[in-house]
Amino acid sequence: MRVLLIAGGWSSEREVSLSGARQIEAALKRLGHRVTFFDPSFEFAGLIPAARAQDFAFLNLHGQPGEDGLIQALLERAGCPYQGSGPTSSFLALNKAAAKCVFEAANIPTPRWELTAGKPVSGRPIALPLPVFVKPNMGGSSVGMSLVRDEQDLLPALEQVFGMGEAALVEEYLPGVELTCGVLGERPLPLVLIRPRAGEFFDYRSKYAAGGAEEVCPAPVDAALTEEVQLLALAAHESLGLYCYSRADFMVREGRPYLLEVNTLPGMTPTSLLPQAAQAAGLSFDDLVAELIRIGLERPR
Repeated sequence: MRVLLIAGGWSSEREVSLSGARQIEAALKRLGHRVTFFDPSFEFAGLIPAARAQDFAFLNLHGQPGEDGLIQALLERAGCPYQGSGPTSSFLALNKAAAKCVFEAANIPTPRWELTAGKPVSGRPIALPLPVFVKPNMGGSSVGMSLVRDEQDLLPALEQVFGMGEAALVEEYLPGVELTCGVLGERPLPLVLIRPRAGEFFDYRSKYAAGGAEEVCPAPVDAALTEEVQLLALAAHESLGLYCYSRADFMVREGRPYLLEVNTLPGMTPTSLLPQAAQAAGLSFDDLVAELIRIGLERPR
């Protein structure tokens, strides 16, 4: 099959995207597919004709474009099937504030939050008490994210996000155990427990540096908590209208899981969490890629 591998893009997560694409390309070739690489940063105007010449598109983009649904919308115009969620669901999941609105409407527990888009003329910029996380509303991989414990650090953290051209999502800090749960098709994967080795949270360095965090899969937590997190991951996947696969991140405080966010194009680097969970479920990396293609081809037109 002719596969258009779409990766790179112009977000702050470009290098992560390219790193995963190298592993995906090797797997696609081992599976017998002919691969054409496409980087929207340099070839954007040619996406529709390039997609029309292929049998399938495999996306490995993070942030914008890709997780915002733009590339998916163009692929649908081209009539080219692809893996992952559609344009609307992708946008809802990437926009953290919008996703939290959906989670709350579905009674899925999530930390308290505020959205702020600019420096206030006077007064304190947020109502939430410290400590809080400050992060770009449409970003990923913890780029631009800060843990703010002191009032004097709040405005600089917000200005860092505003300087990226983003609105800031301010989120209640919940100390506890971090778990992530992948969904593949209609079934949850084994949980992964995350313990950063440096720093106070799972930041960019912890996520992508070799040995940056201890990641244990299956997570050594009791069966009741495992089932609860898996059911919440499925509920989040369904509430956003996602398709094919996703990965939901949780913080567990005093035995209760809180949903942080859902990723619609989970990382596919050698250190990424979803491939680890798939491996624990008996799927090699090649098996995972093949399954994503199979589900993508079954998407109702």
